[in-house]
Amino acid sequence: MKTLLICHKDSLLSYRGIACWLNAFSDLAGIVVIEEKKHKKMDRIKKEMKRSGLGGLIDVFLFRFYYKFTRQRADHRIEQSILDQVKKAYGEPDFDKIDQITVQTPNARAAEEFIKGKQPDFVIARCKFLLKERVFSIPEFGTYVFHPGICPEYRNAHGCFWAIMNKDYENVGMTMLKIDKGVDTGPIFGYFSYDYDPVKESHVTIQSRVVFDNLEGIKDKFTEIYNGTAQPLVVDKNRRSNIWGQPRLTNFLRWKWQKK
Repeated sequence: MKTLLICHKDSLLSYRGIACWLNAFSDLAGIVVIEEKKHKKMDRIKKEMKRSGLGGLIDVFLFRFYYKFTRQRADHRIEQSILDQVKKAYGEPDFDKIDQITVQTPNARAAEEFIKGKQPDFVIARCKFLLKERVFSIPEFGTYVFHPGICPEYRNAHGCFWAIMNKDYENVGMTMLKIDKGVDTGPIFGYFSYDYDPVKESHVTIQSRVVFDNLEGIKDKFTEIYNGTAQPLVVDKNRRSNIWGQPRLTNFLRWKWQKK
């Protein structure tokens, strides 16, 4: 089984952790490393402004400031601990010997040609970009994401955060899905969760652990797909579907107050 990883350069767990895991059970053929320029972040801010308005955008920034000064340092320590556990469990490859390409976007022609040249069976996309069909359709068995949220109820970013804010605790988890042309609308091959604590753990820690606590189960699912024994889950068409955005401070404080 030949795999390829797409991830952001500054994502410690994706770049190092997922690579260690993939290398342990597959032929990790290459890594597409995304190093964004500042104008890309500005584009996201503009999109959030268009979607949420000025008040919503301020709410998003307030949450980010709150998170930075209350949880970020502790979450970084947790991420390092998770990475250490992954290295111990799966070993660490020689990254200098893994072919890599650095791009500003995984939709770049250079990234497309790199992936084509590696001829992977699977691509695992750990990035903030919506991949174009000419990219996600390259691997024989498809391109997959570990979406931090239960789909279709919690599509787009930060699904774990919004499920907790909605007190929809049974839908705090991760969806393993195959990318299609929509936003988290592709065939679903599995739901994963763990015994999380929404009070003691931040949404960032939860959306990391929901992946890394389930690596063996996810590996088994890839093996089933590769062997032709896995089928997408049948999703009830009557289930509600919603696209969520960035975490907001007002929602968090309201939930926190109601927890007291």
